[in-house]
Amino acid sequence: MTSRSTCLGPTSDSTCVLVQGVCLQSLYPHSSDHVTFTTDPVRDLLIWAIIQNRRELAEIIWAQSQDCIAAALACSKILKELSREEEDMDSSEDTLALADEYEQRAIGVFTECYRKDEERAQKLLIRVSEAWGKTTCLQLALEGSGMKFMSHGGVQAFLTKVWWGQLCVDNGLWRVLLCVPFFPLLATGLVAFREKRLQAACCLARVRAFFNAPVVIFHLNILSYFSFLCLFAYVLMVDFQPSPSWCECLIYLWLFSLACEELRQLLYDPDGCGLMKMALLYFNDFWNKLDITAILLFIAGLTCRLIPSSLYTGRVILSLDFIIFCLRLMHIFTVSKTLGPKIIILKRMMKDVFFFLFLLAVWVVSFGVAKQAILIHNENRVDWIFRGVVYQSYLTIFGQIPAYIDGVDFSLDRCSPNGTDPYKPKCPESDATRHQPIFPEWLTVTLLCLYLLFTNILLLNLLIAMFNYTFEQVQEHTDQIWKFQRHGLIEEYQGRPPAPPPFILLSHLQLFIKRVVLKIPARRHKQLKNKLEKNEEAVLLSWEMYLKESYLQSQQDQQRQRPERKMEDISHRVDTMVDLLEMDRLKQSGFMEQRLSSLEEQVAQTARALHWIVKTLRDGGLGSGEDAPTLAPQKASEMQDQELDGRQEAEDLSQAPHVNARHLFYPNSPVLRFPVPDEKVPWETEFLIYDPPFYTEERKGQASVDPVAKNPKGRTGLRGCGSLSCFGPNHTLQLVVTRWKRNQDGAICRKSIKKVLEVLLVKQPLSEHWALPGGSQEPGETLPRNLKQILRREFWPPFENLLRQGTEVYKGYMDDPRNTDNAWIETVAISVHFPDQSDELKRLNSHLHTCDPRVAVRWQVVDRRIPLSTTYKTILQKTATLYGAYY
Repeated sequence: MTSRSTCLGPTSDSTCVLVQGVCLQSLYPHSSDHVTFTTDPVRDLLIWAIIQNRRELAEIIWAQSQDCIAAALACSKILKELSREEEDMDSSEDTLALADEYEQRAIGVFTECYRKDEERAQKLLIRVSEAWGKTTCLQLALEGSGMKFMSHGGVQAFLTKVWWGQLCVDNGLWRVLLCVPFFPLLATGLVAFREKRLQAACCLARVRAFFNAPVVIFHLNILSYFSFLCLFAYVLMVDFQPSPSWCECLIYLWLFSLACEELRQLLYDPDGCGLMKMALLYFNDFWNKLDITAILLFIAGLTCRLIPSSLYTGRVILSLDFIIFCLRLMHIFTVSKTLGPKIIILKRMMKDVFFFLFLLAVWVVSFGVAKQAILIHNENRVDWIFRGVVYQSYLTIFGQIPAYIDGVDFSLDRCSPNGTDPYKPKCPESDATRHQPIFPEWLTVTLLCLYLLFTNILLLNLLIAMFNYTFEQVQEHTDQIWKFQRHGLIEEYQGRPPAPPPFILLSHLQLFIKRVVLKIPARRHKQLKNKLEKNEEAVLLSWEMYLKESYLQSQQDQQRQRPERKMEDISHRVDTMVDLLEMDRLKQSGFMEQRLSSLEEQVAQTARALHWIVKTLRDGGLGSGEDAPTLAPQKASEMQDQELDGRQEAEDLSQAPHVNARHLFYPNSPVLRFPVPDEKVPWETEFLIYDPPFYTEERKGQASVDPVAKNPKGRTGLRGCGSLSCFGPNHTLQLVVTRWKRNQDGAICRKSIKKVLEVLLVKQPLSEHWALPGGSQEPGETLPRNLKQILRREFWPPFENLLRQGTEVYKGYMDDPRNTDNAWIETVAISVHFPDQSDELKRLNSHLHTCDPRVAVRWQVVDRRIPLSTTYKTILQKTATLYGAYY
């Protein structure tokens, strides 16, 4: 008898907009097809951000929205609908978690409002929101299964106030029940009213306010329903005559009033949703389906009862209908905090039993068919086949074991040998002369034991475990479930006529005259849905936004107080202090470097002055040449040691076997090299099993110089030309473009009193390693091909002049992955150094430009840890030695 007939609002047409496979119209099941939503860009952006999973953007938009509680509940509802469409379980769980987060935001804002002003907060619950389909926050929470929001103390206080109508909620229930039959007691003040005007009003106004309270209507309907069931049971068991008695006629009248009430709930449409949508909403409720089933079954029983030949059939149907009417009593128990959640548990357990029956049917049918086939020969009576296969097998679970299954209690008197007696089962297989059973008792007993083992022990315990899991799952949320389902009962009796059946027919007659005859449209009670004036609504929403800011500020304060956030803040502050100290250290080191440079320059000037003085004195004859001291530069010995160390290291590298040229995978090809150990690299070493593959990349105009040429460094594991242009040496040019590394003040950085170099490096798109800008040269060209890729064309001629002024730092074999036994790379490395921040260096930086976005260019500090190959490191070491730089 419940019907939630609230419209969310209308859409402009009946088309359904699909977003990520979800129909947006399905998110608003109560919306009609002929009303338009209001234009609200913030709402549209919020829905778009939610559906597109733009979480941060959705949070920002929600924080700026005006109707924030309704927006949060709508977002929670949309996300829960989207989670049902998700096929991935992880994505579905994330979506549900986000839906709970938005529900918590709605709870947080409503909590702030309720603490500030209870009356205003309750107005927010029932205010009609034009932006969200002319619905209310309360209805959004109900349709989105927002149990946490519905169980909020402020929401429950509002529902309690609606439940008690104009009565004070402090009235004891016994006082209300006492005043139902003895309503003159209302004049004595036994029951208090909320409004003072009713306390001082006349007795008639008190009686009207008393009997219009939902709590009174509910108990009157309970009393009426119990009276109906008692009268129905009396007629079925005592007074069921061939012609209907006055008690039976009273039952017919009573049921007619119940049917009229169900019809009123079906047609009650104060928001103009349409008959089809109201019918869908009505039949979505389980109790409404049960009501319609009971009424239709009563009509069928009444039809059979009025026909003399089917009188008994009518009584049987009415008896079954009585069971359905009794089951309808469970809906009344939803008002009870103890019994209400138990009804939800019972519903879920019914689903568990439904799936359990599939497992049980397998064992019952399999055992029943096997038992029937072993014991009975050619039973052709369908009713006795059903008894033997299903009925007896099912009763066996509960301990009613067939007496003759083990052959002990076999008797021909209790069965029919030929199956001709319709009231006796057919006898099992037996000896006609000795009248003894001949079926294998050991087999039937074994089957019975296995059947009882699986059904009584395994399956029944499985069912108990399923029930226990369902009970524990619901029991954890008992309070929330009861508070959530309480709204449906309150809404039903808040809009129900005050008179109970069968006197409710008078109210139905009044409604028929108002709606059909006088054409007065239905109006929703303002206690559950209230449309405010524009000025009042604007003031209320402004107040809500103000408290929303207070809620967000409190959330931020709570986030700051969390240990994780405190650790993040401390870490951020420590990083800031480290950066400041590092900058201060760099400034101090730059200042010290400037002073050391100035001191070094002064010492050099002093040394030159001393040279000049000594030379002048010697030329003037004031001293002998033998006694004249020889002044050498301060770093001469250090430079000599560096050059010696660099030369020794370079000699060690030149004597070491090549490594890159022996990589197993030849670059940019599926060819594999023949493995060559270090000791087998020299050609002088005998390597009998050495059989490298031959590979030469196909290209037009390939030169063939000397296919018999041998790699001067030894074996590489591959014969042929490979990807190189010709056999023998392939000459390349490597450019070492360097500058001094400087700090923010422009001073040259130093390590171990030595200046630090920076070198220009290039990374090609097909390579994972950085390299020097160089490579092969086109015929007649000065600059290598790779260098032209990173320089603008207008800077090519100036750089050629710089290249002519450069210094050669290396010339010889280059350990490259493209080398083979018959083709290798020999390179010349030329250093182009910019000693100061000259115009040439600035022009170079401004003209560095890659035509291909996959080519990368950067300045890299020169030291031993630079990520380059061994040959490149050798070249850079020689360059650092040349300029006395750190390496």
